[in-house]
Amino acid sequence: MLHARFHDHAYPLHTHDTWTLLIVDDGVVTYDLDRHPHGALDGVVTLLPPHVPHDGRAAVAGGFRKRVVYLEEDQLDLGLVGAAVDHPGLRDPELRAAVAALHTSLAARGDELESESRLAMVRDGLVRRLRPAAAPPVVPSDPALAGRLRELLDARVVDGVSLDQAAAELGAAPTHLVRSFGQAYGIAPHRYLTGRRVDRARRLLLDGRRPAEVAAEVGFYDQAHLSRHFRRTLGVTPGAFANGARG
Repeated sequence: MLHARFHDHAYPLHTHDTWTLLIVDDGVVTYDLDRHPHGALDGVVTLLPPHVPHDGRAAVAGGFRKRVVYLEEDQLDLGLVGAAVDHPGLRDPELRAAVAALHTSLAARGDELESESRLAMVRDGLVRRLRPAAAPPVVPSDPALAGRLRELLDARVVDGVSLDQAAAELGAAPTHLVRSFGQAYGIAPHRYLTGRRVDRARRLLLDGRRPAEVAAEVGFYDQAHLSRHFRRTLGVTPGAFANGARG
């Protein structure tokens, strides 16, 4: 993952051995991909395929600000390379928002299930845009599968579970798991798991436990991770909650 702002830097012609998933937050980037000119700007998702030469430069005064996720080759079907070379820029507000949300989740340690879920949905969106005829069909919601995933999350609140592990144990595609759970319960799996952890933390804080101890005991990466989600859910920090409860 890369977040950067360039005022006058120009990339020379080069290649990557990864997929380059790019969004521009400010300014405009012009680039040549396989000797064909293109542009990247806010509102467009740009996907540069592996091993295809490209360069890049600012197209307007003031430079550009960008966010990039580099995806290993096996994260997308290499059969999509041709489509990505022909149409690297995808104007899709929903996909763009999904990529931005992926960046936010990747920046926070301890939110791996969220990152994996968002990445799965981004990959699915890229396939649907680049190869609509070959994109996997949207499978109807599966309430029974959603219930089994909830039971799995309930059983592993502290240890957590990766999306790939859940998919393997439940015998379902990762994107189908995420969609079915959201349709059945109105919340994403990672938010459900976080909510369970926050609820456990709240009870321990009421018992007089210190936030630093509580964070590890309920499955958060550290106290900062607990504080971020506790405040987002309840509107106060764990320390303020504990002090208020004692008062």
